[in-house]
Amino acid sequence: MDRHKVYEEVLHIAKQIARAKEGALFILADERKIRNNYDLLFPQLLTAHSLKEQGMNKVIEKLASLDGAVILSYSGRIIAFGAKLKKSKPIPGYGTKHAAAAGITEYLPDSTAILVSEESNWIKVFQHGKIVLEMDSEDNPKSLEDKIISFLSEGDTALLTAGGISAALLGGAAIAPIMIVGGTYLAIKTATGFIKRNWNTLKAKI
Repeated sequence: MDRHKVYEEVLHIAKQIARAKEGALFILADERKIRNNYDLLFPQLLTAHSLKEQGMNKVIEKLASLDGAVILSYSGRIIAFGAKLKKSKPIPGYGTKHAAAAGITEYLPDSTAILVSEESNWIKVFQHGKIVLEMDSEDNPKSLEDKIISFLSEGDTALLTAGGISAALLGGAAIAPIMIVGGTYLAIKTATGFIKRNWNTLKAKI
C-alpha cells in the first residue's frame, strides 16, 4: 500500500469516528524512528497486520477508541495501538492528545498525527509540531480529497497557492497557514485572517 492510499484510509477512518462523536489519535511514522518513543497501555494482540487487509479499517476504528494512539507505518502496517507517546508539546487551551500530536511530530519531522476531537468532532492534522489542516466529517469531492492528501503526503502546496497564499509566506513564516476544509469549501487561516474559496472555483487554477 502506498503512502497516498494510507492517508486516504486513515482520513476515512477518522471521519467515521468524528461522525460517531468520538475521539482518536493516529500517528503515521517511519517504523524505525518511532520505536522507543512510546509506551504500551495494553497487550498487543495484533501483529503483522496491515490496512490493506479486508475489514481492517473497522478493526482500527475500534482500536482507536482505546486510550492512547494508534501508530501505523507509511506502508499501512499496524505498529501499535493504545500507545502513550513520550514526546509532548503543550498547546494552550487543549489537552494531552493535542500535546502528544504536536510533540511527536516536532520530534520526528517526517511523521504525521491525525487527531479526532471528541469535543468538536473535527479532525486536526499535525506536521512539524503544528496544525496544518483542520476538516469536518463531511465527504469531499474525490478531486479535492486527492489534493488534500498530496498536500499531506508529498508537501504539494498547490491548494494553498491556488487559494491565495504566496510562495513567500509558505517559505518560512513564523505562523504557517492552516488549511480548513469543509465539504466543498477551502478556507486558509493566516496570521492576518481567513481566505475562503469554493472548490469548484479553484479546480481550474490547479
